[in-house]
Amino acid sequence: MTEVYLGLGSNTDARRYLRSALRALETKFGAIQWSPVYTSPAVGFDGDDFLNMVVKIKTNLQAAVLRDWLRQLEDQHDRDRSQPRFSDRSLDIDILLFGNRVLDKDGLVLPRAEILHYAHVLKPLADLAPKLRHPVEKKSYRRLWREFADKQQQPLYLTTI
Repeated sequence: MTEVYLGLGSNTDARRYLRSALRALETKFGAIQWSPVYTSPAVGFDGDDFLNMVVKIKTNLQAAVLRDWLRQLEDQHDRDRSQPRFSDRSLDIDILLFGNRVLDKDGLVLPRAEILHYAHVLKPLADLAPKLRHPVEKKSYRRLWREFADKQQQPLYLTTI
């Protein structure tokens, strides 16, 4: 079984979609763990704030198969893929970490670069797995969060779903 960390986000009826996604992940993978949920401003476009969190699952699926399953889950939650990359989302799920794999193949990049660039990805990951080390940087997520330079430009607010 591989430990996988997923980034979940939504800014369209976010609480409903995130709760539904958590139920679907539990149904598929059994016991899961998740971080606190944070509200953050939309990035790259003018839109409603996002709710973001990180979820840990364990799976025997290959990374590409998991990615495809997650895309189907997004589609089942009204994901509109005709919109620009930076736009409103009913549900967005990204594979952040797949064990300690480092990969760049067929559009799947691991670890996901956004971990090191966005507070709404790094902070919930640091909350959920503070001692886990980034497979490339070799630093714990707790340390990466402490060193994160853009905390002030990327405000986060703890919330609930």
